[in-house]
Amino acid sequence: MVNGNLSRSLVYGSRGIVCSNSPLAASAGIRVMQEGGNAFDAALAVAATEAVTLVPLCGMGGDSFILAYEAATGQLTGINSSGTAPTGATADYYRSRGYEEMPLEGPHAISVPGEVAAWEEMHRRFCTMPFPTLLETAIGYAEEGFPVSPRIGRSFAGSVAKLGQFPASAAIYSSNGGMKKEGEILANPDLARSLQQVAQGGADEFYRGDLARRMVKQLRDAGGLFTESDFADHRLDVYDPISTSYHGYTVYQTQPPTQGFLLLEMLNLVEDFDLGDMGHNSAQSIHLMTEAKKIAYGDRNSLAGDPRFVEWPLQELISKEYAARRRTEIDASRANNGAVAFAEDGDGNTTYFCVADGAGNCVSWIHSLSNGFGSGFVAGGTGVLFNNRGGRGFSLRDGHPNVIEPGKRTMHTLNCYMAFRDGEPVIVGGTPGGDYQPQCGLQVLANLINYNMDPQAAVEAPRWWSFPGTDPASIKTPFELRLEAGMPEAVAQELEGLGHKVARRQQGATDGIVQLIIRDPQTGVLQGASDPRGDGHAAAW
Repeated sequence: MVNGNLSRSLVYGSRGIVCSNSPLAASAGIRVMQEGGNAFDAALAVAATEAVTLVPLCGMGGDSFILAYEAATGQLTGINSSGTAPTGATADYYRSRGYEEMPLEGPHAISVPGEVAAWEEMHRRFCTMPFPTLLETAIGYAEEGFPVSPRIGRSFAGSVAKLGQFPASAAIYSSNGGMKKEGEILANPDLARSLQQVAQGGADEFYRGDLARRMVKQLRDAGGLFTESDFADHRLDVYDPISTSYHGYTVYQTQPPTQGFLLLEMLNLVEDFDLGDMGHNSAQSIHLMTEAKKIAYGDRNSLAGDPRFVEWPLQELISKEYAARRRTEIDASRANNGAVAFAEDGDGNTTYFCVADGAGNCVSWIHSLSNGFGSGFVAGGTGVLFNNRGGRGFSLRDGHPNVIEPGKRTMHTLNCYMAFRDGEPVIVGGTPGGDYQPQCGLQVLANLINYNMDPQAAVEAPRWWSFPGTDPASIKTPFELRLEAGMPEAVAQELEGLGHKVARRQQGATDGIVQLIIRDPQTGVLQGASDPRGDGHAAAW
């Protein structure tokens, strides 16, 4: 918010809305709906276009997590497409080569990408338009180029060393002795050809075709452990999303290996506190939500892992009974600043978008390379920039739920949500921000449900961030409560009086970039809110 006023207007539509961090992608989604596509067609076009235009944040070399509501059937479907560690990737292997932690850059930081498999699954289940048609805009921007947006330009400026160490990456992204800058045209013809191959051959081309063989060869030539079978064996999860109730709403989240359950656990923990009576962004409400965060994240850090490899009590953690027991540990008058439990996933660069159409179909979609520009490694001749999810998520510590093993998926910070009322979706939202995502979701949902805020106001309101979360680089640091610049000084002082170590965020520092759609099932009216902390917008039709 700027001087107490909204910096953007709420966007209304009845035929369709797309909220994206890329204006080019938002336009692509609206165009698909205008040409007769549904929300799922639009979402696939948005995802592919973001994969080209939001270079540091997502791409064909990353992962995707989706919630998709189909109005005709009343069915909400979850799709988790995250990849695994390669053949031979064991803790012993890395320790024997002198590593104490997983590398964050290069081929050893990479897990098998899941993005393209998610595209095909969405198309197979829900879309009405031809797959190649929905990739046309993305292919065009990769082939002909697009102007770099302000935040992406700043990301390039901070990644000169990372990208410069890999010849194929430097060849694509360098410009005049540095990296691409805001307003410069960025083209990636190799990526355009890879997208064309996928458009014609589907996910099979990416995981088992000529493109897969070329990517694996580049990874192995650079010292990676991947085999063609690692790509060929990629499998995604399709499931019924997990949920909890909150003040008359049913809030749905992505299943593990995402940490979406954290939002549900925190909602359960704070539900019995009268946040509305305490007042929006009051010291007391922030204190209670922060203390709930510490409990939930402690559970994630010590218990959660890939359900294919690790047994842990997910359903108990998101139950009302469990919340009632743990809520007694929250001291309303004092912060708990005890030791932080260990963990292995970090926040990074991600992007989130949402889509809804006039028929009632809704999509909540988050995808990521993990850190900004992921591993920094582009497979030469393909234009595909790979994630560093393996480096960020796996542990080399024996007994850790996320210790690296071949074929294992790391826990993910990525998650997104939908909230239903009377069996209909009414809130579709999410944000990038790694460990901050569930905390941001808690605040936005409280703004909407407890404080009855206008959606754009709910997005723009000053936010807090309890740090650390699960990042191995900071997990041993003492707790601090980070407040955005717009938070009143009196609130900061009162929080310090409750025992919180308060840290002020600098003006312009970004805590999440929320995209949000509110749907009125009675009138069909859609409201779109896009976070001014990012470069994107809400586009309506």
